Amino acid sequence: PLPRALFDKMTAAKNFQSGLQTLRQVEFSLFDMHLHFDYDPQGGGSVQDVLDAVRAKFAVMTPPPFNRFQNSFGHIFSGGYAAGYYSYKWAEVLSADAYAAFEEALESGQLQETGKRFQQEILAVGGSRPALESFRAFRGREPSIDALLRHSGMNAS
Repeated sequence: PLPRALFDKMTAAKNFQSGLQTLRQVEFSLFDMHLHFDYDPQGGGSVQDVLDAVRAKFAVMTPPPFNRFQNSFGHIFSGGYAAGYYSYKWAEVLSADAYAAFEEALESGQLQETGKRFQQEILAVGGSRPALESFRAFRGREPSIDALLRHSGMNAS
C-alpha cells in the first residue's frame, strides 16, 4: 500500500496554488462578462481598459503592460462561449457537489440509493429538462461550492 505520508504529499501537490488557479478562472470569467454586458465600443474605453479594471480588483499577479492576452482569448469570441466562460468553473462546482453526494452516501451506507437517484435524476433525463432542475432533483437542494473548495484544499478547516 501507499504510505500515508506519500499520499499526503501527493494530495498537497495536487492542490498547490489551487486558489490562484481558481482566481485566474474568475478573472477570465469576469472579463468575459464585463466585455459582453458592460463594454460599449463607442463609449471611449478600450477592451484593454475592461481587462485592466478586472485585474485591478482580482489579479494577484498582474501581467506586464505589453501583454495582450485578450487578443488570443478565443473562448470568448468563438465556439458559442460569449459571456459563458464562467461555465467551466460552474461545471466544476456541480461536479464536485455531485461527487460529494457519493462521499456522503459511502459514509451513511446509502451508496446504492444515491447511485440510483443519480441514474434517475441526471442520466436518465439527459437534456430533457434544465440541468439545474436535474441537479436539484438529485441533491435535493441548490448547488454548493463547499465540495469544490474542499476537493481543492481551500476549505476553512
